[in-house]
Formats: sequence, structure tokens, C-alpha cells
Amino acid sequence: MKKVTGLAAPLPQHNVDTDIIMPKRFLRTITREGLAEGVFADLRFNEDGTEKSEFVLNQPSWRGSTILVVGDNFGCGSSREHAVWGLRQSGVEAIIGTGFAGIFFDNSRKNGLALAILAPDRRDQLMAKIGANPGTAVTVNILEKSIKVGSWEVAFEMDEVTRQALLKDRDDTLDTLKLLPEIQAYEASLPDCSRIQIIK
Repeated sequence: MKKVTGLAAPLPQHNVDTDIIMPKRFLRTITREGLAEGVFADLRFNEDGTEKSEFVLNQPSWRGSTILVVGDNFGCGSSREHAVWGLRQSGVEAIIGTGFAGIFFDNSRKNGLALAILAPDRRDQLMAKIGANPGTAVTVNILEKSIKVGSWEVAFEMDEVTRQALLKDRDDTLDTLKLLPEIQAYEASLPDCSRIQIIK
């Protein structure tokens, strides 16, 4: 993933936790399938299953957005990885905010969801731009660590480990497997536990 270009929807609410992103009733599945239906379910739908027209992702201009511009502390709350799985299944590829809860950030990196960090004033400028011009395309360039809307461009923050993981489609397991010869050599150097006698 070098860049994400697409519709960006404004979600200005602060402290959107993982229970809002993925309500607990959708966690009963033992697989990852079907989680897109649960994303923001209580914000998206009425009790009878009809859409809430006021919710941004239900509005024609932002339906199908692949980028979200969010309020502070997005992804706080429980550690449920289902929140990230559901966002990815629903087509979200990048989220832009001022900061993200730690576990949500790690889950996002492991699942290829790009989280770009902007200073609050820059985030607010971006939020205003997409709010005033529904349907405007936004580009999150991971290679160059920049966000572009028309002629307006701003640099974002992303640690290098996360950036490389996105650029090279890496995760912790693949990184560990690259060190397999060293791990096996270390294990071979350990004493044979079967020969250790316990002295009482």
C-alpha cells in the first residue's frame, strides 16, 4: 500500500470507542466474515433496520467512503480486533485523526489499515474542506507521508515501523519468520531440559 485515494467522510465525534465502531452483539461470530454489517451499526441503523439518514456514511455524498477523518482519541475502549476487521471489510483503507488508542493502532497496523496523524488545527482544516465539498477525493500518500485535497497538501505523522509494514505488506508474524534461522540456532544452543535434574 503506497497510497489511498478516495472519498473521505467527516466523523467529528471525539472518543469514538470500539463498542461504537463494532457493537458487542456482532462479536459472536468465530470467523471474520460479515463484520462489515456491524460497523457503526447503532449510528447507521434504526431499531427496525432502516438507515438513519443523518449519519454521514448513509448520505449519498459519502456513501462508500474509503477514508475517514475523525475526532480525537478514535478507537478507545476495549481491545476488540473485530472493530478493525469490520472497518476493512466495509472498504475503509485509511483513517486520519489527531491520535488513536494504542491497541486500536496496533490492530490497524497488523491488518493493513493506515492511520495518519495530523495536528488538531490541520485535521480541522481537512474536516472543513471535505465537509464543504462533499464528494471531494482525498489522497493519503504513505510513501511520502502526505495528504492532498486538490491543491492543498499537508504532511502527516506515522512511525517508520508502521509505514514500512504498510508499504511492504508486513506483519509481526512475517517479521518473526524472517528471523527463523536465528531463532532455531538459539533454541539449539539451549540445554536439553530432559537432562535437567530437580534437586529437592
